[in-house]
Amino acid sequence: HVQLVESGGGSVQAGGSLTISCSTSGSVGSNYCLGWFRQAPGKEREGVASIYAAGNSPYYADSVKGRFAISLDKGKNTLYLQMRSLEPEDTAVYHCAADPVEHATMGRCEPYDYQYWGQGTQVTVS
Repeated sequence: HVQLVESGGGSVQAGGSLTISCSTSGSVGSNYCLGWFRQAPGKEREGVASIYAAGNSPYYADSVKGRFAISLDKGKNTLYLQMRSLEPEDTAVYHCAADPVEHATMGRCEPYDYQYWGQGTQVTVS
């Protein structure tokens, strides 16, 4: 059974930095795609960043490229999203998600409708 629990959200001033975390259950192994998604009020869900747990080049949405960094600490079973130069447009509920890589098209973990989702953590930039 896969469980994902986000933490670390909060309020930050524009230009600031914040790191959010996602604790994954032991069921999430190296054959998983892991990603961060966000949804702002009145907007569609956006895939922000994703990575293959076995380790290949991460994907970033153009809106966050150069400002956000996704990483995985396998020893702690924790996925991170480091965010810097935050903008009010980054305000959203951020969800981590996971899916076995066999469900990904051609094994690419670029964001799609992952199978497992966390409850989300609010990030507010003002």
